[in-house]
Amino acid sequence: MSRIGYKEIDLPAGVEVSQEGNVVTVKGPKGTLSREISPLITMSVEGNVVKFERSGEDNKVRALHGTTRANVNNMVEGVVNGFKKTLKLVGVGYRAQFKGDKLILTVGYSNPVEMTKPAEVEVAVPDNTTVEISGIDKQEVGDFAAEVRAVRSPEPYKGKGIRYENEHIVRKEGKTGK
Repeated sequence: MSRIGYKEIDLPAGVEVSQEGNVVTVKGPKGTLSREISPLITMSVEGNVVKFERSGEDNKVRALHGTTRANVNNMVEGVVNGFKKTLKLVGVGYRAQFKGDKLILTVGYSNPVEMTKPAEVEVAVPDNTTVEISGIDKQEVGDFAAEVRAVRSPEPYKGKGIRYENEHIVRKEGKTGK
């Protein structure tokens, strides 16, 4: 049984949490995030503490309890610290550049791949084999990082492709010749 839903969220200084109907809004130093939560979960803000309670004990409500608490906690963390994903391009001739609002990836295809960044996400290319994606919404940052990685996923034989910074690729042994 998960006990995440019962944990309280302590709000740092400068963070406000409000609820109108089923929409939760979190305001902080880095920005504002809003998310709709299930009507089966009740949220209460008491001072600097946010608590969640569930309406029943069936499996769906129990699952939503922990998920709702985790989502709101990620919103609070995002408006205070933000989230960041770093991607590495591994392969001969693989490189990235950022022009305007487009990320241009040269990863072994006949033409470069151009990707438009979402409005809520910041993209930086400190060197031509590193891409840093950051923002306050954990879901948006993770989704865009996954889209970039999916352009050329790492392959298991030579390890070439786009991977997360600390991702470990399980390598396979190639064919043995006679």
